[in-house]
Amino acid sequence: MIAQPQVHIWTRQEYNCMASIGLFDRRRVELIEGQVIDMAAIKSPHAVTVDLVDMALKVVFGPGYYIRQQKPFVISDISEPEPDVAVIKGDIRDFTDAHPTAAELIVEVADSSLSYDRTVKGSLYAKAGMAEYWIVNLVDQQLEVYSRPRPDTKADYGFSYGVSDIYRPGQQITPLSASDKSVAIADILP
Repeated sequence: MIAQPQVHIWTRQEYNCMASIGLFDRRRVELIEGQVIDMAAIKSPHAVTVDLVDMALKVVFGPGYYIRQQKPFVISDISEPEPDVAVIKGDIRDFTDAHPTAAELIVEVADSSLSYDRTVKGSLYAKAGMAEYWIVNLVDQQLEVYSRPRPDTKADYGFSYGVSDIYRPGQQITPLSASDKSVAIADILP
Protein backbone atom coordinates (compact mmCIF):
# COMPACT_ATOMS: atom_id res chain seq x y z
CA MET A 1 0.00 0.00 0.00
CA ILE A 2 1.28 3.47 -0.87
CA ALA A 3 1.04 6.10 1.84
CA GLN A 4 -0.47 9.41 0.74
CA PRO A 5 1.25 12.68 1.72
CA GLN A 6 -0.17 14.15 4.91
CA VAL A 7 -0.28 17.70 6.20
CA HIS A 8 1.74 17.98 9.41
CA ILE A 9 -0.46 19.10 12.29
CA TRP A 10 1.62 21.29 14.58
CA THR A 11 1.09 21.10 18.33
CA ARG A 12 1.15 24.09 20.64
CA GLN A 13 4.47 22.81 22.04
CA GLU A 14 6.05 22.68 18.56
CA TYR A 15 4.53 26.05 17.67
CA ASN A 16 5.94 27.67 20.82
CA CYS A 17 9.37 26.11 20.15
CA MET A 18 9.35 27.61 16.65
CA ALA A 19 8.41 30.99 18.12
CA SER A 20 11.14 30.79 20.78
CA ILE A 21 13.87 30.30 18.16
CA GLY A 22 12.63 33.33 16.22
CA LEU A 23 10.91 31.63 13.30
CA PHE A 24 7.97 34.03 13.52
CA ASP A 25 9.86 37.22 14.34
CA ARG A 26 8.12 40.30 12.89
CA ARG A 27 5.19 38.17 11.71
CA ARG A 28 1.64 37.97 13.04
CA VAL A 29 0.72 34.30 13.23
CA GLU A 30 -1.57 32.06 15.21
CA LEU A 31 -2.03 28.32 15.53
CA ILE A 32 -5.43 27.14 14.27
CA GLU A 33 -6.16 23.42 14.38
CA GLY A 34 -2.52 22.53 13.83
CA GLN A 35 -1.84 25.02 11.04
CA VAL A 36 0.27 28.15 11.43
CA ILE A 37 -1.80 30.95 9.92
CA ASP A 38 -0.31 34.25 8.76
CA MET A 39 -2.56 37.11 9.81
CA ALA A 40 -3.06 40.38 7.94
CA ALA A 41 -1.39 43.54 9.16
CA ILE A 42 -3.47 45.62 11.56
CA LYS A 43 -4.71 48.82 9.93
CA SER A 44 -5.64 51.92 11.89
CA PRO A 45 -9.46 51.43 11.97
CA HIS A 46 -8.92 47.88 13.23
CA ALA A 47 -6.53 49.03 15.98
CA VAL A 48 -8.86 51.83 17.09
CA THR A 49 -11.80 49.41 17.21
CA VAL A 50 -9.87 46.95 19.39
CA ASP A 51 -9.18 49.78 21.84
CA LEU A 52 -12.83 50.94 21.77
CA VAL A 53 -14.06 47.41 22.48
CA ASP A 54 -11.49 47.08 25.28
CA MET A 55 -12.66 50.34 26.90
CA ALA A 56 -16.36 49.44 26.63
CA LEU A 57 -15.93 45.93 28.02
CA LYS A 58 -13.83 47.14 30.97
CA VAL A 59 -16.78 49.31 32.02
CA VAL A 60 -19.31 46.50 31.52
CA PHE A 61 -17.37 43.70 33.22
CA GLY A 62 -15.39 45.68 35.82
CA PRO A 63 -13.30 44.15 38.62
CA GLY A 64 -12.88 40.40 38.59
CA TYR A 65 -12.36 40.26 34.82
CA TYR A 66 -9.28 40.67 32.66
CA ILE A 67 -9.88 42.21 29.22
CA ARG A 68 -7.09 40.71 27.11
CA GLN A 69 -6.09 42.18 23.74
CA GLN A 70 -4.48 40.19 20.90
CA LYS A 71 -2.80 37.63 23.12
CA PRO A 72 -2.72 33.82 22.96
CA PHE A 73 -5.77 31.92 24.07
CA VAL A 74 -5.52 28.16 24.48
CA ILE A 75 -8.30 26.16 22.88
CA SER A 76 -6.61 22.77 22.54
CA ASP A 77 -3.22 21.11 22.02
CA ILE A 78 -3.38 22.22 18.38
CA SER A 79 -5.10 25.63 18.60
CA GLU A 80 -3.82 28.84 20.13
CA PRO A 81 -5.56 31.76 18.41
CA GLU A 82 -4.99 35.38 19.39
CA PRO A 83 -8.44 36.95 19.46
CA ASP A 84 -8.62 40.71 19.21
CA VAL A 85 -10.33 40.84 22.62
CA ALA A 86 -11.09 38.14 25.17
CA VAL A 87 -12.97 38.70 28.41
CA ILE A 88 -11.36 36.41 30.96
CA LYS A 89 -12.68 35.80 34.47
CA GLY A 90 -9.98 36.48 37.04
CA ASP A 91 -7.02 38.77 37.49
CA ILE A 92 -4.18 39.50 35.07
CA ARG A 93 -1.70 37.80 37.44
CA ASP A 94 -3.69 34.56 37.28
CA PHE A 95 -2.08 34.00 33.87
CA THR A 96 1.58 34.47 34.70
CA ASP A 97 2.39 30.79 34.11
CA ALA A 98 -0.11 29.87 31.37
CA HIS A 99 -2.45 31.45 28.84
CA PRO A 100 -6.18 31.36 29.59
CA THR A 101 -8.26 28.38 28.46
CA ALA A 102 -11.74 29.82 29.13
CA ALA A 103 -13.42 33.12 28.28
CA GLU A 104 -16.71 34.80 28.98
CA LEU A 105 -16.64 36.49 25.57
CA ILE A 106 -14.40 36.42 22.49
CA VAL A 107 -14.35 39.39 20.08
CA GLU A 108 -12.76 39.59 16.64
CA VAL A 109 -12.56 42.85 14.66
CA ALA A 110 -13.01 42.15 10.98
CA ASP A 111 -12.38 44.03 7.78
CA SER A 112 -10.37 41.92 5.30
CA SER A 113 -10.82 38.85 7.55
CA LEU A 114 -14.63 38.99 7.75
CA SER A 115 -15.35 35.72 5.92
CA TYR A 116 -12.55 33.91 7.81
CA ASP A 117 -13.81 35.20 11.17
CA ARG A 118 -17.36 34.08 10.40
CA THR A 119 -16.46 30.59 9.19
CA VAL A 120 -13.10 29.35 10.44
CA LYS A 121 -12.88 31.32 13.69
CA GLY A 122 -16.60 30.95 14.36
CA SER A 123 -16.39 27.17 14.02
CA LEU A 124 -13.23 27.05 16.15
CA TYR A 125 -14.77 29.10 18.99
CA ALA A 126 -18.02 27.11 18.81
CA LYS A 127 -16.03 23.85 18.99
CA ALA A 128 -14.27 25.20 22.09
CA GLY A 129 -17.66 25.89 23.68
CA MET A 130 -17.33 29.67 23.82
CA ALA A 131 -20.87 30.71 24.80
CA GLU A 132 -20.67 34.10 23.07
CA TYR A 133 -18.63 35.31 20.10
CA TRP A 134 -18.74 38.81 18.64
CA ILE A 135 -17.48 40.08 15.29
CA VAL A 136 -17.15 43.83 15.01
CA ASN A 137 -17.80 44.05 11.28
CA LEU A 138 -15.99 47.15 9.99
CA VAL A 139 -17.14 46.52 6.41
CA ASP A 140 -20.83 46.94 7.26
CA GLN A 141 -20.34 48.99 10.45
CA GLN A 142 -22.25 46.56 12.65
CA LEU A 143 -21.79 44.01 15.40
CA GLU A 144 -22.47 40.34 14.70
CA VAL A 145 -23.27 38.34 17.83
CA TYR A 146 -23.10 34.55 17.88
CA SER A 147 -24.28 32.28 20.69
CA ARG A 148 -25.40 28.71 21.47
CA PRO A 149 -22.55 26.59 20.09
CA ARG A 150 -23.74 23.31 18.56
CA PRO A 151 -22.49 20.40 16.46
CA ASP A 152 -22.65 21.12 12.72
CA THR A 153 -21.16 18.65 10.25
CA LYS A 154 -21.06 21.34 7.53
CA ALA A 155 -18.94 23.76 9.60
CA ASP A 156 -15.15 23.90 9.26
CA TYR A 157 -14.42 22.16 12.56
CA GLY A 158 -17.74 20.38 13.09
CA PHE A 159 -19.38 23.10 15.19
CA SER A 160 -21.17 26.39 14.60
CA TYR A 161 -23.37 28.82 16.49
CA GLY A 162 -27.11 28.23 16.54
CA VAL A 163 -28.06 31.87 17.08
CA SER A 164 -26.75 34.94 15.28
CA ASP A 165 -27.92 38.54 15.63
CA ILE A 166 -26.93 41.85 14.04
CA TYR A 167 -26.65 45.09 16.00
CA ARG A 168 -26.22 48.50 14.40
CA PRO A 169 -25.36 52.01 15.68
CA GLY A 170 -28.25 53.30 17.78
CA GLN A 171 -28.70 49.89 19.42
CA GLN A 172 -27.20 48.35 22.54
CA ILE A 173 -26.08 44.84 23.47
CA THR A 174 -25.95 43.16 26.84
CA PRO A 175 -23.25 40.46 27.00
CA LEU A 176 -24.51 37.08 28.25
CA SER A 177 -22.05 37.14 31.17
CA ALA A 178 -22.84 40.71 32.23
CA SER A 179 -26.61 40.88 32.15
CA ASP A 180 -26.84 44.08 34.19
CA LYS A 181 -24.93 46.39 31.80
CA SER A 182 -25.05 47.20 28.09
CA VAL A 183 -22.66 48.36 25.39
CA ALA A 184 -23.78 50.98 22.86
CA ILE A 185 -22.84 49.75 19.39
CA ALA A 186 -21.80 53.28 18.41
CA ASP A 187 -19.22 53.18 21.23
CA ILE A 188 -17.33 50.24 19.72
CA LEU A 189 -17.27 51.39 16.07
CA PRO A 190 -14.59 53.81 14.84
